[in-house]
Amino acid sequence: MSTLADVLNVLEQHYPQSRAESWDAVGLVCGDPDAEVRRVLFAVDPVAAVADEAIEWGADLIVTHHPLFLRPVHGVAATNPKGRLVHRLVSNGIALYTAHTNADTADPGVNDALADALGLHGLRPLSAHSGEQQDKLVVFVPEPHTGRVLDALTAVGAGVIGDYERCAWTTSGTGTFRPGAGANPTIGQVGEIEEVAEYRLEMVVPRRLRTHVVDALIAAHPYEEPAYDIYELAVLPATTGLGRIGMLEEPESLRAFLRRVAGALPATAAGVRAAGDPDAPIRTVAVCGGAGDSLLETARRSGVDAYVTGDLRHHPASEAIDNGGPALVDVAHWAGEWPWLTVAAQRLRADLGVEGTRVETHVSVVPTDPWTLHEPSRSPGTPVPEEGTTAER
Repeated sequence: MSTLADVLNVLEQHYPQSRAESWDAVGLVCGDPDAEVRRVLFAVDPVAAVADEAIEWGADLIVTHHPLFLRPVHGVAATNPKGRLVHRLVSNGIALYTAHTNADTADPGVNDALADALGLHGLRPLSAHSGEQQDKLVVFVPEPHTGRVLDALTAVGAGVIGDYERCAWTTSGTGTFRPGAGANPTIGQVGEIEEVAEYRLEMVVPRRLRTHVVDALIAAHPYEEPAYDIYELAVLPATTGLGRIGMLEEPESLRAFLRRVAGALPATAAGVRAAGDPDAPIRTVAVCGGAGDSLLETARRSGVDAYVTGDLRHHPASEAIDNGGPALVDVAHWAGEWPWLTVAAQRLRADLGVEGTRVETHVSVVPTDPWTLHEPSRSPGTPVPEEGTTAER
């Protein structure tokens, strides 16, 4: 049996709330962490149609990408759509959880799913987060004591590189010193030069743990005054961040690429549109699920051939093209984020399976894009029929 707490623990591992933007509202909206969860529905939007689907299917939890309450509220009375939604969910025993910008920037996350759907490979962030600040610790330890010091440093978080821990480099040499008056040397005598076989031990240290690591070093080191150095390392880009850049296997025209995008995403009334030379070759592509016109300049500076995103506005798009930017492909906000749902559902099932529990998942196919009708515009210059007449076809 899986509880809501079990499911949330898995989701938090992949999409930590700490990575959400400061303005965002993510996490558990309603639900009892001790409640049993058998069925989980994944959807982009927390709206009435999704609640209907969840109730009909018998879901215990809805995981949505978009928040229900992005702005603070002082109550959830059933006198408005959001309040009514909460009341329906609670009365039907359905919890609601949101992973928004923390899922956008995750590795992998919303943008990886969109890039994969378009057949892109070699992915990297379009606007990368800064990696964690790291130090390099170098300490000199008498050879017989090196293992003990290494273990003590590992215990407080030093020496972690990716999925590996207790990472260290050692090389042997000779340390020399002369204890002064008032010293209480572990090795040697006051006033006499001493030479000791020592190891130079090097480990990376998250800068936030610097104080704890130094305290552990001093406690574990046999010397009264350990010799050590701490170097601040350059901060490198992380693998998390907004958007993704990837490559197509082979170049294709913008016209063909537009068909590729339209075929990869769920259909919407607005469809998919492009700005740029229809015959321009497209190979390197940037994507940003949801609304991405804030990254137009970032996409231009990255040198990509095309940028796929949603909610592009007239003036920013026009200016981006005039400024030598990449071709633009505008998709529906909902459609660009929808591919992530399947990936998130698969990861949840897999992780719970490893722990010996299981849930049933379902990805909502209810189109919650707000636009429901589309009528193609007339070509420029086509006369508008006068009232009472019929235009020739």
